[in-house]
Amino acid sequence: MKPPKSYPIHKTEAEWKAELDKESYRILREKGTEYPFSGVYNSHFEEGVYCCKGCDTPLYDSSSKFDSSCGWPSYDTALEGALEFIRDTSHGMIRTEIVCAQCGGHQGHVFQDGPTPTGERYCVNSASIRFQPREK
Repeated sequence: MKPPKSYPIHKTEAEWKAELDKESYRILREKGTEYPFSGVYNSHFEEGVYCCKGCDTPLYDSSSKFDSSCGWPSYDTALEGALEFIRDTSHGMIRTEIVCAQCGGHQGHVFQDGPTPTGERYCVNSASIRFQPREK
């Protein structure tokens, strides 16, 4: 078994638990998921950037967000270099997990069924991100 990957932003599990609320810790650090249609950003469409809740790295621009009706915030692309893509064979499925490239925080999964020209749907947990409004 290979050792876990080291990310540029590294904290102990005790440090993550102290910094994150219980639900964000469960999703970011334990690869959990929130219930569909329960997240604060599912129907959120303001202009700005969605950042990793674990380390504040910008991940998605609001211009890439769309209503997928799947119950989770959806984007058709991520900011370049912001995510790492990992093959996920859990739960009897083959999917592509997306994690923050800086801290390794679980964001969700990316699927190849998006309705926009990219054909991608980044399905993200609201508890794994924080919104930063665009300055006017």
